[in-house]
Amino acid sequence: MEARSRPDFEGQGMSRLTKWVRAQAPSRESFEKSRFLKPFAQRVFHPALWRFTRRSVPRGVALGLLVGIFFLVPGVQIIGAALFALPLRANVPVAAAMTFLSNPLTTPFLIAAALFVGNATLHLGADLSQFEALMDQHASVQAWIGWFLSSAAPALLWGLLIIAALAALIGYIIAVWAWRFWLIRKWQTRRRRRGLSAP
Repeated sequence: MEARSRPDFEGQGMSRLTKWVRAQAPSRESFEKSRFLKPFAQRVFHPALWRFTRRSVPRGVALGLLVGIFFLVPGVQIIGAALFALPLRANVPVAAAMTFLSNPLTTPFLIAAALFVGNATLHLGADLSQFEALMDQHASVQAWIGWFLSSAAPALLWGLLIIAALAALIGYIIAVWAWRFWLIRKWQTRRRRRGLSAP
């Protein structure tokens, strides 16, 4: 009974989430080519981490948001999500896909929000106007590193951690609710079909 309630990429009635994950997540082949994941390949590619279940999908959503928001470095996010999926038994494709919510378009907003949250909670007084000036000037990498090594670093990291943790919690709750809603609709549709086909 439980096995029937576990959708797969190839199964019928593929949800919008699985379609989006399939479009966004790196392919299994690209994971296999990663030299950073080779030492963990046997565990990362375990079938249990690639199945879509009611437990692994919400964990994957939460993990992807946590890693994607806190680690703003492209590439590091995906590898980090794949490695953290091992002890948490989270769905690897979902975790990898969710890291893409943190991208070049959203990163400036995340940094500004993290600085605001970090300043509000730690009272460090990191200079947000300097961040805005660096953005406007399209500053060099050296200028960004110099700013980051100032008082901005603790506020930024603490703010990112808080935002990432909250996003992961909210994402987990939404994923659990969405999974239950999907199952209820699936069973309702199945009952209707049985009712229509009954003599």
